[in-house]
Amino acid sequence: MTTGRLRSLTLALLLACVLAGTASCSSGGANPAATSPAGQATTGAPASGSVATSITVKDFGYGAPITVSPGATVAVTNMDSARHTVTADEGSAFDVDVQGNGGTGTFTAPSQPGTYAYHCTFHPGMHGTLTVR
Repeated sequence: MTTGRLRSLTLALLLACVLAGTASCSSGGANPAATSPAGQATTGAPASGSVATSITVKDFGYGAPITVSPGATVAVTNMDSARHTVTADEGSAFDVDVQGNGGTGTFTAPSQPGTYAYHCTFHPGMHGTLTVR
């Protein structure tokens, strides 16, 4: 990964942490309770009340379900070469289109608590879950 791309990713993740109001963000901009060493989201049960604020698309998958606060800014990073979306299955709760090869985007989580299924409009086999609480 180039220095410029790494810097952009770090800034995007840091911004997501600041906007979400999480106090547990590390100096790398990633929330260690919310991401694995590979950068993919971990289980939907955050540690110590922290919330995940990022989704990493890799190998045509979204990783494990994540949990966010209502109205949180969710950063999406696409590590695949193909373009992907994070599109709510029902209604227009959220929709972000992210270019491949490290492309990033953000969306605002719904303000209503609940579980929101999502998919990629380009790849029908890709599905994920966002929990808002």
